[in-house]
Amino acid sequence: ESMGNKQAKPIALASVDDVFGVPAEACFEVLNSLSLPAWVLLAALPKWRATRQLTLLPVYAHALAYAVMLATFVMETEVSLDAFLSLEGIADMFTHKVALLAGWLHYLAFDLLVGRMIVHDALERQVPHMLCVPCLFLTFMAGPIGWLLYQVVRSVYGR
Repeated sequence: ESMGNKQAKPIALASVDDVFGVPAEACFEVLNSLSLPAWVLLAALPKWRATRQLTLLPVYAHALAYAVMLATFVMETEVSLDAFLSLEGIADMFTHKVALLAGWLHYLAFDLLVGRMIVHDALERQVPHMLCVPCLFLTFMAGPIGWLLYQVVRSVYGR
C-alpha cells in the first residue's frame, strides 16, 4: 500500500485540551501575545542592536511550548506517525486543542524566523526598509506570501 493510500488511525482517546492542567485557551492567550512586539521591532527598529536578540525570545518560547505540547499530545493519544501521512489524519489531530495550538505555534515561530531573515537580508543587501514593511506584514499574516513578495523586492532593489 502506498503512502498516499494509507488511512490514518483515528485518535482514540478523549480530547486533549490542556497541558499539565493549563487549558489550551489560556496557553494560547499568553503565547500568541508574545509575537506582536517582535514584529513591531522588526518593522520599526530593524537596525537597533537589541532587535536581533529580542525577536528571538518569542521563537524560543514558541519552540519550547511546541515541544511540550507535541510531547503531551503524542503521549496522551498515542497517535501514530501514519496520522501525519493523510489530510484526514491531520484533521483528526487538529480536533484536539493542544495539537491545534501546537500547530499554531509552529506557524508563529517559523513566520517570525522568516521575518527576521527578511530584515537581516535586507540590511545586508541595502534593500530600502520601507519596501520590507509590507513584506513583513504579509509574512506575519500569510507567511509564504510575504516571503515571496520579499524575494521580488530583493531581486529588484537589493545589491
